[in-house]
Amino acid sequence: MIWLIGIGGIVGAVLRFGLGKAVSARLGTSFPWGTWLINISGSLLLGMLYHLYSQGSLSLTLWGMLGVGFCGAYTTFSTFGYETLQLIDSGRGGRAVLYVLSSALLGIAGAALGMAIAS
Repeated sequence: MIWLIGIGGIVGAVLRFGLGKAVSARLGTSFPWGTWLINISGSLLLGMLYHLYSQGSLSLTLWGMLGVGFCGAYTTFSTFGYETLQLIDSGRGGRAVLYVLSSALLGIAGAALGMAIAS
């Protein structure tokens, strides 16, 4: 199973990198839109996967590959922290607060919505 988690992680990391670059190129870098979108969508997906797994509709193998591997590599808390500090250091404290609050609240809401969609 560890290899499947690794494969999921590779796919998640590559998708995160590509999507992050594409979103930043399209929307700019004055706000970390790429990481924000990735973390919210990853929370939604993880909520869906968790619900399916907890209900017995998703095997342990798929949970490991998709929930642990893919979502674990697709979403990124370290980049979130780094980008928050970049906003603060560049004098955009208001945007940093907006980023932190919206990421946390929408991430939780996304996970809850994902669980509701899957049920």
